[in-house]
Formats: sequence, structure tokens, C-alpha cells
Amino acid sequence: MTDGAGPGLIERARDAKAGGNWQEAFDLLMEADADGLLAPGDLPVLGEVAYAAGHLDVTIEAWERAHAAYMQADDRVAAAAAAVRVAMHLLFDTALMAPVRGWLARAERLLEGHEETPAHAWYAVVRSYERMLTGDLSGARQWARDAIEVGSKCDLAALAIARVAEARALILDGDVQQGLALLDEAGVATVSGDLDPFSTGVVYCELVCALQGAAQYDVAEEWTEAMERWCETNAIGSLHGRCRVHRAEILRLRGSCNEAESQALVACEELRPYLRRELGWPLNELGRIRLHRRDLVGAEEALLASHRAGWDPQPDLALVRLAQGDVATAAASIRDALEHPLRVPSKERPPNTDLQRAPLLEAQVEIEIAAGDHERARSAADELELIAGRFESNALVAGAALARGRVRLADGDATGAKQSCSEAVRLWNEVGAPYEAAVARIGLADAHRASGSEHRAVLEHQAARTILEGIEAAPTVLPADDFTHRDAPDEPAQSFNVFRREGDYWTVVFEAKTVRMRDLKGMHYLARLLADPGREYHVLDLVGAESESGIQVDDSKGARMPRPALGDAGEMLDARARDAYRRRLAEIDDDIEQARAIGNAEQAAQAEVERDFLLRELARAFGLGGRDRRAASASERARSGVTRAVRQTITRITEHHPQLGEHLSRTIRTGTYCGYHPDPRAPARWRS
Repeated sequence: MTDGAGPGLIERARDAKAGGNWQEAFDLLMEADADGLLAPGDLPVLGEVAYAAGHLDVTIEAWERAHAAYMQADDRVAAAAAAVRVAMHLLFDTALMAPVRGWLARAERLLEGHEETPAHAWYAVVRSYERMLTGDLSGARQWARDAIEVGSKCDLAALAIARVAEARALILDGDVQQGLALLDEAGVATVSGDLDPFSTGVVYCELVCALQGAAQYDVAEEWTEAMERWCETNAIGSLHGRCRVHRAEILRLRGSCNEAESQALVACEELRPYLRRELGWPLNELGRIRLHRRDLVGAEEALLASHRAGWDPQPDLALVRLAQGDVATAAASIRDALEHPLRVPSKERPPNTDLQRAPLLEAQVEIEIAAGDHERARSAADELELIAGRFESNALVAGAALARGRVRLADGDATGAKQSCSEAVRLWNEVGAPYEAAVARIGLADAHRASGSEHRAVLEHQAARTILEGIEAAPTVLPADDFTHRDAPDEPAQSFNVFRREGDYWTVVFEAKTVRMRDLKGMHYLARLLADPGREYHVLDLVGAESESGIQVDDSKGARMPRPALGDAGEMLDARARDAYRRRLAEIDDDIEQARAIGNAEQAAQAEVERDFLLRELARAFGLGGRDRRAASASERARSGVTRAVRQTITRITEHHPQLGEHLSRTIRTGTYCGYHPDPRAPARWRS
């Protein structure tokens, strides 16, 4: 702990952290850091708080600084532990494997010769995931076993996550029953309350990832619901957004595509500050949902955005092309995806596994039959059946049954097609997947028609269309973001809330309750944010609008007002982000040199892909959605002042109107960019 003003700020930050007020704790620690008041021992606290508050770059930088400070103090184990934390955040939230390997190599050197410590356990955990994300399942399992052995002696959190890692490696390798048994053991740790919030969230998320990846949807849904309950009050960092994506996947499967789309859209916003390449995951899910609803334009936009983020959008993009009538492109795309998999490192979808290959094969059967290549379709159906039998999942077996039915129908075997499609309908109904069951019914209708049973064909086709039209007819919820926009119908007057200044007081109406509030600076900031849901304002815009009432704001998204003369250094790349990206690029270059020196062409190629990705990010000027960032002290002062004023005002509002205070606490985001992000499922309309 430091002397002078520092202890006051830091103690207040620790109190805010204990109360779950992550943004307040972050602001206080950043203020102390700007004044040079943080001691080396405070840097891990800054790293934890920054992650919880949504500042990944600050998180990684804090742990890098802690590593340097411990190295200077010759505390090799603590330095290794900090290096492992850098690697862990890079792995979980960027999936940039070259820097991960570099930091793990540092930790390995520092831990040599030391007795087993929690740092050893966490090192093995991150190694296990590093191997899993690159497709080395045997290596992932061995490192998980090492982490379990060490963690059982000294760190329960590392032990729990290591058990999940081993379970995932087993499931991905086809040993489903043993993997599921290990997941049950790991799940006990999450409900016991013995783990810290970060570790609890990781275990929850990994449980759901493993179960949904293995198409064990019933159990996955149970754990998703448990994770959602936990997330309501405990989620930190990217965990809440990840939970939403898992929920969107389940809702899509259950046919609730309207709600699924809402969840996916909110997840994109919640994950945007954390994820880089893996932002493609929620975007891909959004595309899949829209494809189910026959919103081909929206599906294509989301999937192409996913691809731009570095994600593999197949097989969904190929299916969009098929639905658009471009059979040749669909066939070429799906063949390329199967013959030349991108091997994109992903915690959600580890590469080089049959579970990742299965949906590609299922799509290929449909596409190749449309293209007239029955031999390719037959081969894909054969392989899909082998995978389904290996993983013992009703959903996979159902997909394989429909694929076989399509092939049999294409070959003129109407009787065999009816048998296979009937089995697919039965299994999809058991799984509780109405969209997939309806698609199987269409296949069954075609088989009945081919065998001369027209009345049965009509019945099945009508049943299928009723289900599909219900899914397609649900109103589309769109974000205030980069996707297609449609005009919304006018809202009735009573659906609007009020946030209006009247002299020295504000009239506020929310959920039919009216309160009068004395004028505060934070009320002005809130009024501007509430008037434009989804838009993010730079703090200098907010301060400028308040200090120069004559300035008009362009209503277009991302518009910039003239800045007041606050002495800022103009628009430029954020120094912290710029330096972080440069460090990542240097680490990737080192990884490429090392890979070439040992003759590992695959590792070198992967690192080169990551380098290209970072260079593209640099070209987009780092900002979320390509926005520029601001430099110099004026921006930081404005950020701190606006955040403090807004949070104090929300606290005051809560005293008079608890429901509105709770709503604003959930939906108002502060920082360098501030915004109002209501849940699209229940948008709150405001009038001034």
C-alpha cells in the first residue's frame, strides 16, 4: 500500500470492489494510477477490477506491469503467476495463440526448480486450453491431468477448471460417457460457492460449451439456466455475454427465434469490449437464427460480419447461398470448408474435431443433392452416421437420419427415405427442436409423395409449414448497430416514459410512477443518453453539449460534435491500445521465428494469420466499430467526471424511485464512451 492520498483512493476502490461496484472501483484505481500512487501489490487488484468493468486492455497491461514489478523484486513465482494471468486473458478473450505461447514460455522458465504452487496449477490449466484450442486433444488432456494433480493440493479453482478441461478433451475425442461424468464432478464446484466469481463463471461457461458442443441439449439447458441465475448478480468480464450466446443457442433450438435474436444482439454488445476474433461467435449465432427465420439478408450480413471478425461462418453461409438459389457457390463453399478447414483457435468450437465437422457434413448432404452430386452426398451421410454413433447424441443421430433419408430419396428409394425421415422427425421431437423437426417433416412429405401417398405428403407438409411460418413470422428485433434497420411501428403514447427538465427540477416518469428530482449535472448526461438508445457518446461530446448549449448533435450514429477547448491532443489511437497491439505483434513475430527454427510450419502459419488479423485491427484504428479514440489528459478528466456525475445521480434516483434506479444501473454504461443499452426484449421508450 502507498502513502499520501493513495490509501484513501485504493481503500475506497477495494470497498467498491467488495460491493460489486466494478466501474466505480476501476475509476478510483485509475485515478490513483494516474497520480503514480499504485504500488506493485495493487496491480493485480487493478487487473481484476478492470476485467470485471469491461476494460480488457487495462487488465492485460496491469498483469504485464505486475509481472515486470515482480521480476524486478526477484519474486520469480509471483512473476510467473502474473505471466500466466496475461496468457489466460489473452487465451479466453482474444484466442491469439502466439502471444499466449510466449507468456506461457516465460512462466515455464520462472517456475523451473520450484516446488508446486498455485501458479503451477494455473500454468497447467492454461496449457491445457492452449492445446485444446489448437486441436491437440491428447496434449490438452495430459496438461489437464497435471493441473488436477497440482490443483487438488493447493488451488480448488484451478482444480475445478482443470476437470472441465479434461472432460471437454475426452468428449471432443469421442469418450462421451467418461467426459460427462467428469463434467458432473466439476459442476459440484460451481454450486458449492467455494470458487471466486471469475473461476465460477469459467466453469459454468465451459460446462455449457461442452454439453452443447456434444449436442447434449437437455443437460446444457439446465446448466444454462443455472448460469443465468448466477449471472444476474455475479457475472464479471465477458461471462455475462457468453451466457447470453449459450441462451440464444438454446432458444433457437426450442424455436423461440425472436427471443433468441434479442439475446444474440445483446450478447454482441456485451462481448464487444472483450472479444476480438471470437466476437464472430455471437455474430455467427445471430446469422443462424436469422436463417431459420428466412431473413436471408440479415443472415448474410451477420455471417459476413462474423467472417470479418476472423470466424468461420460455415456451414451457415453456404446454406444462405443455397437458400438464395446460388447452388454452385454453396457447393464450392461447403466442399472447401470440409477439405480445407480454417483451424481457427476457439474456446467455444475447438478445431480438428468430429463435433465441428458434423454440421458441415449435414449441410453438405442437402447442398450436394441440390447440386446433383449424389456420390458426395452419400459419402457425407456415411461419415455423419459414424460420428453420430460415436457421440451418442439424439440430435446428431436425428441429423444423420435426415441426411440418410435425403440420400435415399435422391437415389429413388422412397420406402427407405420414409423410414429415415420418420426416424428424424421422432428424434427431433424428442430433442424439442421444432424447426429441425419441421425440416424433417418436409423430407418425409417428399418421400410420401414419391411413393404415391399424396394425402400423407399434404399432411406432413402442412404441419411443417405451420411450424416454420410461426418461426418466420415473429417480429425481427434489430440493434442500433451495423445490421439492417427497419422502421418500427409507432408506439402508443402510454408506452413512453418521461425524463424532462422543468426549471430547477426534473419530472421523471417510469413504470407509471412519477417523481420530481432536483437538477444535477448527471441528469443532463442521462437525458442525452436516454434520448438515443444504443448510441455511444464520447465523454467529450457529453461535456461539450453541457458546457455549450448551442452545439447541435448530429443524429447519425457515431456522429461527432465539435470539441470544447479542453486541451485534448486531438483524435488519435489510444496509447494503451496502440502499445498493447504493438506488444502483441512483437510476440507474434517471436513466435513465427521460433516456429520456423523448429520446423513447425503449422504453428508459423497460425501465427502469420494472427499477425494479419492484428494489422487489420490497427487499420481500423482500434475503436469499437472502427471509431477513433482520443488522447491526452482532457479526455481522461472528462471520463472520470462524467462517470462520477452519472453514478451519483443514479444513486440519488434510486433513493426516490428504486425501479428506475435498478433499470439505469443495468442499462447505462460509462467510460470513455457512454451509452444507454436497454434490453431489446422490453425496450423503455423515453420522451423529454
